[in-house]
Amino acid sequence: MRNAAMVSGILVVAGIIAAQSVVPPEVPENLKVPAGEKVFIHAQAKGVQIYSCAAGTVGKHSWMLKAPKAELLDEQGKLIGEHFAGPTWKLKDGSEVTGKMVAKHDAPKAGTIPWLLVTVTGHKGNGALESVTTIQRVNTDGGMPDAKTTCDETTRGTEVQAGYTADYYFYAPRS
Repeated sequence: MRNAAMVSGILVVAGIIAAQSVVPPEVPENLKVPAGEKVFIHAQAKGVQIYSCAAGTVGKHSWMLKAPKAELLDEQGKLIGEHFAGPTWKLKDGSEVTGKMVAKHDAPKAGTIPWLLVTVTGHKGNGALESVTTIQRVNTDGGMPDAKTTCDETTRGTEVQAGYTADYYFYAPRS
């Protein structure tokens, strides 16, 4: 039964990749991917950014990003995976990557989480993400804590969630 579900997940993601003719997004210079890489998966994310109220280095409290929690959807709105702490992206075919931000750029829309360039630092499983080396997060909307939500000594340790959407582009070396 487990193998059947895995095969089904692999077929779903393989179909998505085959059906997509992905055009890379227009991005600022510092978010461009290394030469020789090609975008091959585009996923739309819908979820939340989770923040925790914490004391900063000079004693001032602020909302610190704890983790994202989002569904990854294909161009037709079908669930293909998830995005969570790590940061980690995992597809239904069982392939998974973790990454590290190497560049960011303010989003064009005020009050929105920044656009990012992420280098993949780890791989798990076999599937569509196993050759991914770079990820871009662009076209963000939302994801920042409400400025009216207090973060001070009385609320230290509390969490808030801020809804967001974004586009993730996954790149691998050209073959």
